[in-house]
Amino acid sequence: MSRIRSVATSIPAVNRRTVLAATGAAAVSAGVGYALRPTDSHAATEAGTEATRVVAQSRRAPVAPLAPYTKGTTLASVAAPRSASGYRRLGDGPGWSRVVRGDLAAAKSGRAGRRTALAAFVQLTDLHLIDAQHPMRLEYLRSTDKHAWRPHEALTVQGAISLVERINALRGAPVTGSALHFAMTTGDNTDNNAKSELEWFLKIMSGGRITPNTGDPRHYEGVQNSGLKTYWQPDSTVRDGDKQLGFPHLQGYLAAAIREVRSPGLNLPWYSTVGNHDAMPLGCYGHGDSWLAEYAVGGRKLMSLSASEAKKLQDHIKSGNDPKGLAFRDLLKAHARDMRSVTPDPARAPYTPADYLKAHLDPAYRGLGPVGHGYSTANLEAGTQYYTFRIADDVVGISIDTTDPGGHYEGSIGTAQLNWLEKQLKDNDNNGSYVVVFSHHTSKTMTNTGHVDPARPNERRHNGQEVLATLGRHRNVLAWVNGHIHRNDITAHSSSAGGSFWEISTASHVDYPQLARVIELADNKDGTISLFTTLVESAAPHRTDFSDLTQTGLAALYREVSYNAPGAGTSLGGDANDRNTELVLKKG
Repeated sequence: MSRIRSVATSIPAVNRRTVLAATGAAAVSAGVGYALRPTDSHAATEAGTEATRVVAQSRRAPVAPLAPYTKGTTLASVAAPRSASGYRRLGDGPGWSRVVRGDLAAAKSGRAGRRTALAAFVQLTDLHLIDAQHPMRLEYLRSTDKHAWRPHEALTVQGAISLVERINALRGAPVTGSALHFAMTTGDNTDNNAKSELEWFLKIMSGGRITPNTGDPRHYEGVQNSGLKTYWQPDSTVRDGDKQLGFPHLQGYLAAAIREVRSPGLNLPWYSTVGNHDAMPLGCYGHGDSWLAEYAVGGRKLMSLSASEAKKLQDHIKSGNDPKGLAFRDLLKAHARDMRSVTPDPARAPYTPADYLKAHLDPAYRGLGPVGHGYSTANLEAGTQYYTFRIADDVVGISIDTTDPGGHYEGSIGTAQLNWLEKQLKDNDNNGSYVVVFSHHTSKTMTNTGHVDPARPNERRHNGQEVLATLGRHRNVLAWVNGHIHRNDITAHSSSAGGSFWEISTASHVDYPQLARVIELADNKDGTISLFTTLVESAAPHRTDFSDLTQTGLAALYREVSYNAPGAGTSLGGDANDRNTELVLKKG
């Protein structure tokens, strides 16, 4: 069938839900799992006006609805250890069943036969693509915190490409059979705020060839061939601390890790939301220190630090009392003689918010669109990174920027953005559109209100509770989708103002269990709406082969090594209530 676009798109005053019900469009959408051109994207200007529209077509819908399926999702199988101790090899484990949650509304019998699909999309979050040889990395914090450095960090690119391959292989939405309309990344796409990582991210999402290497083009230069026993030395026979835990000796691992790979790019349109690691060096230090900027691209790298000094630096970062990185800079200067020589590389330079926007707008990274992946030239002119876009005929997406340019890794938003959010919610409530909000930070991690935004020094910062209150005033809000905490967590929110919605936080793809999440919206035709969440792993096989150092073999190792990483959290997969779910709520 032809792609459908609601006439109400050009008539904001008309209630879309009323129009669709009157014309039977909702029933049509359920019958074919239609794929809109997901969206006109409206960037936020400083004055809060709408900007030029950017339109992209989603992938073609199937002729008939797909039957519900589990293959390729965590409903069917999840990677699980095959042994009880030591370095644990992974294999095929049992799947995670779907849990129906009625915290906000009772699930009524017979709804499966009545429901119609509203929309379906995929959330990726916290990819943390890592330039593992970057001088700014804090690997040496491992002397005080085992998980401050992950032994699989050289394989983030291969792991992320495998996740793209899994999403491309999905047959549509697992429950409703709807076509998947788009994918959204909810931040921390990069790790060091390095231009090299930003290029890798955009090529992974839109397609292209990537060489995950900086510095010397001939070989790896970093902690994993340093000879230091603090770190896993995969190519060496050195009995490092990780090998004492059972980590393997893999000759040729590092050469394979920096070898060129290819990403097919997503086969559906994708949108981008900014995270703290995308906004600031190391995800916690504000821009502006010229010494640190030069150090990032220079030829010296600190690889070891005493436990006491590492603890002091880590405490500085956690407390947020060094938002500009002055203490960090002074520590590096004090250890200049302890640094090792590496090959300088301008590709490791930090990128600014303007650089981030320009890169997204670059036609070379368009993929299947939309141009800018949500961002527009209006964002660039206004210095903002938040926008709205149409998901389906009667569903709108709002991407907000919860990063704090003043420094620190926790989030907040400024007054202008909060007022803009209120206006978008009100306007869409008036015209009958449901709303899904996307951000990087969760409501509980938006606590960073004590630092000043250098671009808006007189503006107040607002916390997560204030955002919850804003969303709770509008009954058209269905969900707030985010990441940051690297853990699956789903929370029901209801407000005395009458609104209720689900906050859906998804695990990262850098820490085990390395997941993405499919989210489906469906009208049950009984006064309730269901949101279905289904987690997916990458396409890499659960079982690894230590002799397989191909792109796929490395993606499998990425998962297994992350499972075995010393100090890794064991609860990031969340409880059953946070994984594969049906989330019911009353229609607004």
